[in-house]
Amino acid sequence: MTAITFGIILGFIAWFVVRYVLGGYFTVDQNERAVKTRFGRAYRLKGATTLDDPVSDFLNEKDKERYIYPLVKVLPPGGPYFRWPWEKVHKVAVATETMGLAVDLETPSANHNGTILDAVTKDQLNIGLTGQIRYRPSERNMYAYLFGVRTPIVHVMGYFIAILRQRIASFESPTNQLEQDEIESELLGSISINDLRKNLNEINTYMEQECASAAARYGVELDASLITGIDPPHEVESALAAINTAHNVVQSEISLAKAQADQTIVQSKRAVEIETLRAQAEVEPLNSMAEQLRVLKANGPEVLEAYLRNVRLGLFKEAKNIIVEIENE
Repeated sequence: MTAITFGIILGFIAWFVVRYVLGGYFTVDQNERAVKTRFGRAYRLKGATTLDDPVSDFLNEKDKERYIYPLVKVLPPGGPYFRWPWEKVHKVAVATETMGLAVDLETPSANHNGTILDAVTKDQLNIGLTGQIRYRPSERNMYAYLFGVRTPIVHVMGYFIAILRQRIASFESPTNQLEQDEIESELLGSISINDLRKNLNEINTYMEQECASAAARYGVELDASLITGIDPPHEVESALAAINTAHNVVQSEISLAKAQADQTIVQSKRAVEIETLRAQAEVEPLNSMAEQLRVLKANGPEVLEAYLRNVRLGLFKEAKNIIVEIENE
């Protein structure tokens, strides 16, 4: 073996050691998680799938048959870790991110350049929705996030928007309304955009509950959804403002009438109580006297006659004039 050949071999060994041995060490940042693959296959937890993990609790029985992913070994922050030349490291940032409700990653010009999401209400009114969603990759389902679909957030946004539009199209105010709301509904009818605005928190809560299965489907956790604006189209905005003005006037009149009625009811109840107490005060002496007469009668007719005589003498003392009837002989 010549010196040149030996030098080439030695150089190759040195390059291999530097490139694949010393260069095989890596670390994982605090806001990252990593998954290693060997010849393209991720290291898995033997025999374990997402059906064995709480991440699938929000799936219905039909979806549990469809969305089954293996559980993979996730490398936590720290290191150093080592990989062989035939292994590849997939790092994922797990920090929570925020995205506009109307953003379309595949078609940026859609939804008015990602600013307003169009939807249709139950009374065929086109409205514009604005808001944000917060999301992050699911550490419990890294396989779906890395290998299940090409762009997980695109699927999650499509799923979220489909559910949101369906909810807007079928939304009705809760049945357990106050009596005042029922009166207003009878007088003015139901205006869908007003119902949506009054129940915005309920819609946000509903969306969070319905999208809780996104982690099991696509490996993305929806941290929160915040719908901040529901606006009508410009051509009906003035008409809706007039309707709302009339609605507020009627509501004010109803509140005033209800307050006056409540005040009248309270006054009537108080008057009845006063008259009842007055009648009881007048009846009580009579009842007491009747009880005394009953006791006197029970002790004999002489006692009753003596009592009547004493009462008569007391009346004579109080009288200024006494008229005595004289019988003619």
